[in-house]
Amino acid sequence: MDHVPGARAVILSEAEGLRLLADSLGDSFNRAVGLALAAKGRIAVTGMGKSGHVARKAAATLASTGSPAFFIHPAEAAHGDLGMLGAGDLLVAFSNSGETGELSVILVFCARHGIPVIGVTSNPESLLGTHSDVVVRLPGLSEACPLGCAPTTSTTMMMAFGDALALSLLSARGFTAEDFLRYHPGGKLGSRLMTVGDLMHTGERLPLAQPDTPMGEAIMEMSGKRLGCLGIVEGGRLAGIITDGDLRRHMGPRLLESRASDVMTRNPVSFGPGTMAAKALASMRERGITNAFVLAQGGEPLGVIHIHDLLAAGA
Repeated sequence: MDHVPGARAVILSEAEGLRLLADSLGDSFNRAVGLALAAKGRIAVTGMGKSGHVARKAAATLASTGSPAFFIHPAEAAHGDLGMLGAGDLLVAFSNSGETGELSVILVFCARHGIPVIGVTSNPESLLGTHSDVVVRLPGLSEACPLGCAPTTSTTMMMAFGDALALSLLSARGFTAEDFLRYHPGGKLGSRLMTVGDLMHTGERLPLAQPDTPMGEAIMEMSGKRLGCLGIVEGGRLAGIITDGDLRRHMGPRLLESRASDVMTRNPVSFGPGTMAAKALASMRERGITNAFVLAQGGEPLGVIHIHDLLAAGA
């Protein structure tokens, strides 16, 4: 039996729901974003059944993109969980029919305590619709389920709304990749968003010398710090770098009679501490170098980054 046509019909049905939802967004969505930006507390997200699963995901996406949020179970709300809501909070409630009975307690609580509500439903005249400060109306499509029962198209649209709200708030708040890293320090996302400042060698590990340092002393400093390079500092700023490659190119009987300034490479590749590790790795690979100094805005050395550090961190 070929199941592909039926599966394709499900996906196309849900895709049509997303298209209609995108086309229908307007003033109500802008007002929903405005309410969320104005909230001084957190965003509580609720829903029952499959809508509840969507609400959990929406809360997680909001929280990880700069909008403190949490999920509140509507059935548990009447048994103590209403204490999770406070002044300054905002409620986002999902229900396709809008008549989910379990929502009544939490909606009445919000009305009594002046907590604004964003209702996401296909029925603005429903319980949820009439108790919401802003109603975002879902297109009234049939579910992709051949029985018309299992929430499918409706929950797909709800999921997309949650993402749209979270990312609109992200943009409005100027949330950056560096901010994102604070909430995603682990896993592949964290490694991709690390900066050279997170990985650089600092303090006593820094191999530094003055331009007039005899090469014998320079080599001793470079070998002792074991980073394969030596920063030459003049007036507190990085003037050049000596690498293992520079030593090989200048190898000869008079090398030890030279000064560091005679051997160093001037204007070496360097990075600011906020440079993304992945960007630094790409730059170092392109230039065929294995280490670089990390500089403050004024050119003062802050640290050294080695390509092995970047690779080990998963950049």
